[in-house]
Amino acid sequence: MEKKKDTQKIYAAFAGKTKQELFELFHASANGLTEEQIERSRENYGENAISYGKKTPFIVEILKAYITPFTLVLIALGIISFITEYVLAAPGDKDLFGVAIIFTMVIVSGTMTLIQSVRSNQAAEKLKSLVKVTAAVKRNGKYTEIPMEEIVCGDLVRLSAGDMLPADMRLLSAKDLFISQAALTGESYPVEKHAKVCEDDQQSETSYENLVFMGSNVISGSAEGIIVSVGNDTLFGHVAETLSEKPIQSSFELGIHKTSMLLIKFMSLMAPAVIVINGLTKGDWLEAFLFGLSVAVGLTPEMLPMIVTTNLVKGASVMAKKGTVIKNLNAIQNFGAIDVLCTDKTGTLTQDKIILEYHMDCEGNEDDRVLRHAYLNSYYQTGLKNLLDVAIIDEATETLDTDKINYQKVDEIPFDFERRRMSVVVADPAGKTQMITKGAIEEMLNISKFIDLGGTVTPLTKERKEAVLAKVQSLNEDGLRVIGVAQKTNPSVVGEFSVKDESDMVLIGYLAFLDPPKETTKQALKALKEHGVAVKVLTGDNELVTRSVCRQVGLEINELVTGEKISEMSDHELAQVAEDHEVFVKLNPQQKARLTTALRKNGHTVGFLGDGINDAPAMKVADIGISVDTAVDIAKESADVILLEKDLTILERGLLSGRETFGNIMKYIKATASSNFGNMFSVLIASTFLPFLPMLPLQLLFLNLIYDVSCISLPWDRMDKEYLDEPKKWNASSIGEFMVYFGPTSSIFDITTYLLMYFVICPAVVGGSFHTLDSSQRVIFIALFHAGWFVESLWTQTLVLHALRTPKVPFIQSNATFAMFVITTLGIIVGSVLPFTSFGAELGLMPLPGNYWLWLFATVIAYLALVTAVKKIYIRQFQELL
Repeated sequence: MEKKKDTQKIYAAFAGKTKQELFELFHASANGLTEEQIERSRENYGENAISYGKKTPFIVEILKAYITPFTLVLIALGIISFITEYVLAAPGDKDLFGVAIIFTMVIVSGTMTLIQSVRSNQAAEKLKSLVKVTAAVKRNGKYTEIPMEEIVCGDLVRLSAGDMLPADMRLLSAKDLFISQAALTGESYPVEKHAKVCEDDQQSETSYENLVFMGSNVISGSAEGIIVSVGNDTLFGHVAETLSEKPIQSSFELGIHKTSMLLIKFMSLMAPAVIVINGLTKGDWLEAFLFGLSVAVGLTPEMLPMIVTTNLVKGASVMAKKGTVIKNLNAIQNFGAIDVLCTDKTGTLTQDKIILEYHMDCEGNEDDRVLRHAYLNSYYQTGLKNLLDVAIIDEATETLDTDKINYQKVDEIPFDFERRRMSVVVADPAGKTQMITKGAIEEMLNISKFIDLGGTVTPLTKERKEAVLAKVQSLNEDGLRVIGVAQKTNPSVVGEFSVKDESDMVLIGYLAFLDPPKETTKQALKALKEHGVAVKVLTGDNELVTRSVCRQVGLEINELVTGEKISEMSDHELAQVAEDHEVFVKLNPQQKARLTTALRKNGHTVGFLGDGINDAPAMKVADIGISVDTAVDIAKESADVILLEKDLTILERGLLSGRETFGNIMKYIKATASSNFGNMFSVLIASTFLPFLPMLPLQLLFLNLIYDVSCISLPWDRMDKEYLDEPKKWNASSIGEFMVYFGPTSSIFDITTYLLMYFVICPAVVGGSFHTLDSSQRVIFIALFHAGWFVESLWTQTLVLHALRTPKVPFIQSNATFAMFVITTLGIIVGSVLPFTSFGAELGLMPLPGNYWLWLFATVIAYLALVTAVKKIYIRQFQELL
């Protein structure tokens, strides 16, 4: 904040200095700089080049992408699998299948991270292409075109229509100068600039009428100015500086990290416990160690990166069809988690197109005569037609039969800043001449002596002037920009027209312009509110226009907060203001970013929708930056999501798709983590009492593989409508709570299966209890036991997906999609048939007897019933399931 205040002081000083004082400050003169002065200026003030922070070496980017807590877990598990399945395996049993799967997942996960990291680094680089311009600079007494990079403080630069500002300048002279600052401020109208000394402090740098800035462009007119700031010291440079800062961690990335830490924590507790228990009870510490490591493998959702990636790609595909292009796949979850959407006004709430809303006589009635006169003025002027002229001509073309307006232009008096008006003289077929003038309402009142009221021309008295100003004020409060139209018949002898003829005129009416709201905006805002998303408007535009637009689209405004007030607030004060208010006006880029940061620190997931340079810093610090395909390059590069139309309706559809994608990811993580935890909890209990391992390491890995392949269907599943009504945030602690509730639930039936297999089915098939058998019979007993638990675990683990995918009763109140139903069913079939195959025999499984299947069906039904009951308790306790 202190830095911002200093910047304002510096620019206030530039605005308040005379021409001679500026020359003395920069050791310049009216002839421009000499070679010696150029070098001295470059040493003192730096070069006119934007630095974008130190570029991270590519090798560091690679290491950061591939070496994360989660990938380290996967790499460790891959090494474990390599040891157990290849190094320590018998020559005929060596198998690298599991190792290949795990390391493939590491590569996919890391590569995706690397791609997104490289893309984000390109955002700041895009600024360079935006400012590759030349400028007309006066040096040694003459003007020459030089590259922008060679400009220094103290250079005299000449501007004309179409030029882009090469650096920040203080104007020394200006004629009819209009500058578009939209990219920096978001203002919908071009602003007038002049060269007068400004002694009064303004609320922002861009408010000074004698200062112009890099990144702006000249709409019309001409000017000469002196460069006062270059490179990183320009306002544009401050924006670039924010883009080179380290990007914030999204809630998705934080969620993955916390989930990884949670799994590591469970593994660090479970694996040593299993090793110790099996070492003590079985006596074979090497086998116990390898089994403990396999438990760690089993506890981790090995396919998590693949499932997450598939979900994200599927979600991105669906969203693209709905007009939302996802640049950063990880942003999809954040998209669904947004509970505060910050947006600019121009082009988002409004159409980003100036239209002529009213053409009225002086009594406030629609009057085509006023429109016709305005049309003649705009149509016949030779200067660059601004947005207001275009709006007048468009409206006249639609409303009037312009082909029958038969006039010839005689002369014109161009617009200039001093007069704030322009005039044309036209002649009708009879030769009668008429001067038509339009301009700022105060100027029109000054040059008018009469007023046309109901077709009668009467003197313009003080009372009537006050009535006119009251009407204009009323229109201004509705967000309309108003100009006046006046005329005078036979003003002067042809060829002798001048500014002196703009006197004793007749005021005939007003023109009121508006950047109107989009037809869809009001409904879209209502829909966003219904889906738990608060909308806050952050704009560089003024209070009256913003208040009017917000009123029209149904946004309730208690009090507007200006950028001037924000600049005086501490971060603590701003946090409360950001929470309590919905609309912020006259903001500069840094203030937008401060507000966005304040909302994030308040615990919100913030999306920022913008399309200009002024929006890029806020998009950078938001959880998710949203732009449109028509935005400036820097905004698009800073964005995670690009809308094919700048329409909140499109955004709302994409937001719901994001929530559905996130829901499907959470189904997998929660269901898999809890069932794997249940399996490992069961293993812990079984290891204590069984005289052999409850399942072999390879069997555990293959069980998880079949289950995870079934889970590939999850991206094609649907979420219940109720789930989409609220923003969804990644809460790692909820995963732990979920595991604690539903893991032991599955363990109950794992234990009943143990008891059934150990005391009933296996003794019946083999011919006796385990301790009475010889070594060959024990091998059969163990293989049968492993097969029984393998199949039961697969059935319960897969079917519980259907139970946990919805808070409702599965298969009755809520059904999975056909794709998920078919694929999970196929997974169960494959796992059930496996013990009857030669491959199953190689895994150490054997065929199960007929009576086992009756027990299995009873177990599954009881399990699903218990899960449904526990689910109700869980929802009552934590208010949600996923």
